[in-house]
Amino acid sequence: MFWLIASTIVAACMATGMIFIRLRASRQPASVKKIILPPFFMSTGALMFIFPEFRVQWSQVIEALLVGVIFSFFLIRTSKLEVRGGDIFLKPSKAFVFILFGLLILRVIFKLIIGQHVSFGETSGMFFLLALGMILTWRLAMLRQYLQLEKNLDAKKDLA
Repeated sequence: MFWLIASTIVAACMATGMIFIRLRASRQPASVKKIILPPFFMSTGALMFIFPEFRVQWSQVIEALLVGVIFSFFLIRTSKLEVRGGDIFLKPSKAFVFILFGLLILRVIFKLIIGQHVSFGETSGMFFLLALGMILTWRLAMLRQYLQLEKNLDAKKDLA
């Protein structure tokens, strides 16, 4: 029970941190680097799978990644890029805060259910994969949108 409470507190802190990062990011122009780097930084967490207690079966890997992809659709829907003054910015969304905390609540519920049948280490590995699948899908969608806007900007500059 201690680990459930501790991991929930850490997740809530991370969600709160994401809200502040997202708000700050909307004040600065977006770039390919700013979109791509977060999943790469997060991928270092995969080193947890070196330790046997965090390893999961391939079926659990696929399951966790698929749930992450499904969850990412909520983030994709609230992440819109817009052109302002010749630069591309992330448009702030009021729904993002609610979606992020809603996903946190779902994560806790899933953890309670799965934690009864799966060890703490395996659960941690599965939720890491879920988060990675969610962030990777979300960022790929943002990258696609960014590149389309950049292409349109370049076309307008060529016409001018």
